[in-house]
Amino acid sequence: MIDGFAVALIASVILAVLNAIVKPILVVLTLPITVLTLGLFLFVINGITLWFTQALLGDNFVIEGFGIAIITAVLFSLMNLVINKIIKD
Repeated sequence: MIDGFAVALIASVILAVLNAIVKPILVVLTLPITVLTLGLFLFVINGITLWFTQALLGDNFVIEGFGIAIITAVLFSLMNLVINKIIKD
């Protein structure tokens, strides 16, 4: 649940900063698990960054459970794939 457009913009900025700073650290720390799962653990890392975003925004940005965070991470990855494909063509 997002409490408005301004909260969505703030959440996207926070998520971008976390993806730029925290995600590379998590990827390096969890590299063996990522290799063993053939990269699927990256969805868990994306879900963790979404949870960090929720923790920073409090009650204005709520993700109802870790499963929803992972599903959202998968949807973000699919949207990113489609957008990159459109831009490169």
